Order: sequence, then structure tokens, then C-alpha cells
Amino acid sequence: MSAPRQLSLNAFIYPSGHHEAAWRHPDSRPDRIYDVSYYQEIGRTAEAAKLDAVFFADGPALRTDVRHNAAPGLEPITLLTAIATATTHLGLIATASTTYYEPYNLARLFSSLDHLSGGRAGWNIVTTGTDLAAANFGLDRHPDHAERYARAREFVDAVVALWDSWEDDAILLDRAAGIYADPDKIHPIDFVGEHLRVRGPFNAARTPQGHPVLVQAGASNEGRAFAGKYAEAIFTAHQRLSDAQTFYADIKAKAAEYGRDADAVKILPGISPFIADTEAAAKRLEREFNELTVPEYGIKQLESITGTSLRALALDEPVPVEVFAGAGDVTDNARSRLQVVAGIVERERPTLRGLLHRLAGARGHRVFAGTPEQVADTIEEWFTQGAADGFNVMPPYYPGGLEVFAETVVPILQERGLFRTEYTGTTLRDHFGLARPRGRVAPAPATVG
Repeated sequence: MSAPRQLSLNAFIYPSGHHEAAWRHPDSRPDRIYDVSYYQEIGRTAEAAKLDAVFFADGPALRTDVRHNAAPGLEPITLLTAIATATTHLGLIATASTTYYEPYNLARLFSSLDHLSGGRAGWNIVTTGTDLAAANFGLDRHPDHAERYARAREFVDAVVALWDSWEDDAILLDRAAGIYADPDKIHPIDFVGEHLRVRGPFNAARTPQGHPVLVQAGASNEGRAFAGKYAEAIFTAHQRLSDAQTFYADIKAKAAEYGRDADAVKILPGISPFIADTEAAAKRLEREFNELTVPEYGIKQLESITGTSLRALALDEPVPVEVFAGAGDVTDNARSRLQVVAGIVERERPTLRGLLHRLAGARGHRVFAGTPEQVADTIEEWFTQGAADGFNVMPPYYPGGLEVFAETVVPILQERGLFRTEYTGTTLRDHFGLARPRGRVAPAPATVG
């Protein structure tokens, strides 16, 4: 008999917390966001709870309004390498852009992280959504959506080919004969695309995982097609069970269309839980954070999603539904986060202040306030009702928000048989239940004559 299906749980690290006002709350530690030991402590908390991984987002531009929010901008692969030294099993997932890296350099970074951590690396593949990045790289413009995804497909193909350019048994380590590796088992990739050219071969052997886990976070039409072909884990944002179920079924179907095992694609929505002994206390905690928000900051974030100025609206005036005309829905959507916000406006008809509070918790991801049992209940419901294979846990504040989740919610999920009580493997692929990919062996040269 096969083992029962198990949740995947990641801790999404956002330095002082996922609520935009977390840095103002006394339970957060914005004074430590440049302190390596702070992140190592978070990693140890996640590993003690047997979580699959920590995840660190990134972007090559200053997007946050630093007047009103903390923005450390630490490079994530360097940071996760530091966390790797403080942990032994915890997966390490970092974001890196296919638009503003080159394949060989990025392949080296993630290969090194995977080797040095003993096989715990994951790459969150993004194309970068902000045009603020272009000028930082000497470009006149940020490539459009279609162009970025065309490059991304070539980029991932080239990177994986580099990682696989060494056969698994290329290293001989024959001291007696003086032969370290067999050059005949190390192959140029000779990748030529419309956007990229990479000769190869790579300058390091295949990693303990074969190659790092491929993660993806885009939910647009292009993003979902990309995920169906490449992603082994998908980070997504949904407010309602029904929308999450639709997305889940769509991604699994797309994976099957590419001839992939749909069960080997892990779909992980975000959840940001405010947790307390009673539901009323949890909701009070959420209000406490919302009261610390700065409207000017929230309006800037909302305008970056809508592409429309909202300055003419009073804070206690209802947000017009017309602002979100053409946002689409979860089955046909080119602007995924816009669609999430549009859904909130259409269903709840909030004031501008109310909408800002709804989004302050986790930028459109699901915010839930309740007891540990209620948080576990909603996780179990989505997991068992075809909406999720697990969750990206997004604590409203760090480090305490993760500690409370680890100490109160995880044991309930373990008691219900939904989550591991001990690690059963050592790599991120082991934790996610993913097979080690087979290497790509170059064909034998044709004989002459």
C-alpha cells in the first residue's frame, strides 16, 4: 500500500513579517533584518517543525516604499547558504530572474547551493514584473510579458542542460591511474535559441538532487502554461477554495498535457495566519496590525497592481468595481494578482480603507485569523478538497508568527496524520516526494564509413 498523502509546508521569509505594518509592531524585529543569525534562527525554527523548506523572494530593484516599510534587499542565494550552515535537512528556495541573469551564472549559483547544502536547493523562476529593474541593467525598457516568457523558456532549457551536461558517473576518482573524471561523459550543450546562446559544458558535476527543484510563481496565462511544462512546485495566491480548486485542476491538466505526472507538480498557495487562543483574540491581533498601516503606502502598492490612480477616492469611500474591469478570472487571466484583488472588490464591496487592510496582510494571499485548530482546519480542507498540495506559510510577523505556527498548528496537523513528525529524507526532493531527474546523456557520435 502506498503511504498516505502528506502536506508540504514552507516558511516564506519576509524579513519582519508579511503584514506591511509588521515592522512597527513590538513583536517584530526590523532591527535584525541585516543580521545573519536572525535568519539562521528562523531556519532552525522551521527545521525543528520539520517544514519542507524556507523560501526567500527577490527582485533586482527597489520596489518597496522605504519611507514606510523595511526593505533589506539581501541577495537570497547568499542568505540561504548561511541558513544551510545552521540546518541539516531544511529545503532552501530562492527567487532568481530569467530576465536579469545569464544562464551560466545562475546555473553556477544554484548548483553551488545544492552541492554545499547536500541537495536542498530550489529555484523559484520569475521573469520580473517591474520595469524599475531595466535601468539597473543598462536597458532602455523592461521586456514585455510575452518576450520575458519566451526568454524564460529558453533560459530554463539552457540551465537544466548545463546541470545535466555531466553524466552521473563522469567522476571516476581513479587515484591509481591519475584520472579524476572522464571527459567523454561531459558534454557541450550547444544551446542556440532566439534569445540565448550557451555552449557549455558546465564546470561542475551534477548535484545530489540531479538538479535543484524548479519552482514557479506566475499565475497568468503564460505563467500557467510555463508551470505546466517546467515547474515541480508552484506558489500561488487565492482567496477562495473554489478559485484554488479551479487553478489546481488547470495546472494538473496542463502538466498532463506535457506528458508529466500531475502528482509530481506540487501546488502551494500562500496563507498568512493570525493565531491566538480564541478566534476573537486572533481577530483583535489582526486589527492591531491593520491599525498600524500607513494609507499612503498601501495606496502605492494597490496602484502598482491596478495601474490606475486611486488618489481621488476618500479612504472611507467604496472602491468602484469599474477600476477592475477586464481583470479576468482564474481560468483566463493575464494579470493574476489584479484578478485576486478584483474578486475581493466584487464580493465584498469594501471601502478603500477596508481594501487596504485586506491587502496589508499578505499582498493578496489569503489571510486567516483564528485558533490553531481553525488554522489547521482550513489547511486540511484545502488539502483534502483538491485545492492545494500544501502551503507557503506567510507569518504576519517574524519571528514570533512562525514560532506560534510551529508550536501550535504543526502538532495538530501531525496528530491528524497530515504532516510528517520526522524527516524521511535529506533533500528537498525527498521532502516534496519528487523523483531525482535522470541525466541527459548526449547521443553517441555517428560512425563514419
